[in-house]
Amino acid sequence: MSVIVPSYAYTYIKIGFLKQLLIPSTELGSLEKINDIKELIKVIKPYFPDLDIKKFTIIEIEKQLYHIYIKLVGRIISFSPANLRKFLQDFLMKYEIMNIKQVILGIILGMTRKEKEGNINFLVQDYLDRRAFMEELVKLTTLEEVRLFLRDTKYYKAVREGLLAFKNRNEIFVLESFLDQLYYKILNKKRAALNKFEKKMIHLFTEILSEIYNIKMSYRGIINDIERKLLSQFLAESYLFLDKDKINILLNQTDLNEFFNLLNRDLKDSEELHPIYSPISSEIEHPMWQIEKLYQNFFFKKFKLKIDKIDFSALYRIFELVIKKEREIKHHILPNVIRILHKKFNKLEEMK
Repeated sequence: MSVIVPSYAYTYIKIGFLKQLLIPSTELGSLEKINDIKELIKVIKPYFPDLDIKKFTIIEIEKQLYHIYIKLVGRIISFSPANLRKFLQDFLMKYEIMNIKQVILGIILGMTRKEKEGNINFLVQDYLDRRAFMEELVKLTTLEEVRLFLRDTKYYKAVREGLLAFKNRNEIFVLESFLDQLYYKILNKKRAALNKFEKKMIHLFTEILSEIYNIKMSYRGIINDIERKLLSQFLAESYLFLDKDKINILLNQTDLNEFFNLLNRDLKDSEELHPIYSPISSEIEHPMWQIEKLYQNFFFKKFKLKIDKIDFSALYRIFELVIKKEREIKHHILPNVIRILHKKFNKLEEMK
């Protein structure tokens, strides 16, 4: 049960213990040298409480890592003041949206209720106080039932338009994109009564997430040759270094090299980004990861830790945990899990 937290003093004490769950940079770098999946799990286990891998598959490991990540954010929610608690619950809405996508996809694929439930993370529903909502949703067996069930919710318009597009196109890209766009609308909504530190950090954090999303959407349009007019409907209405016109210019590019030339020019021209900026190109293995890292580094440069201010320090530590823990999973652990298991699979294939 959550406690009422009147100030950040209590939060500051509690977050200090959770900071120990961040993997040191030296250990993160060493993951690339590991070639045995059990050894990798052994190395990261101290930083992911309750990690208990049985089958050592990519899906199992990914599910458990994100389950523990959600649990970490949930613990932070439990000892945070009301303003931050509400924001972090909004932040977790992306996982409820993932659950909704899984229910709809399960219906399309003809999955049983048990199979659908196996793809749902009910823990996040507990932190959002919305378990009953998801338990009812997963019982549904037709897309029309889903549409009607969501009629009086924030999801209705996105799902209605997405299901109509599925009916006409026989693909769920539009549905997923409308739901993703809705998430950024939720994040960027106006928040009353924030203190000055909450206002600055939450506002910049949501702008960063939204701009990364818009860049990725533009990049995806080129990679997958998606109709640009269609893509333009899904952009987030939030801008940081790239205004609406610049985003639209990126969105309408058809050549990757020109896309990155324009992106590099616009970002490099920013006085705030220039000191930490390195050119990004299609030659990099994961260019969008570099974009994420750039924006995250800017966030930490903007808000350097100030140990003499309790509110500021507690907020800084919270955002540090939320950002860096997810980056550990996405940019370091899972790529090495995939590398190791694919290498093992290829060896088995060679032995046949």
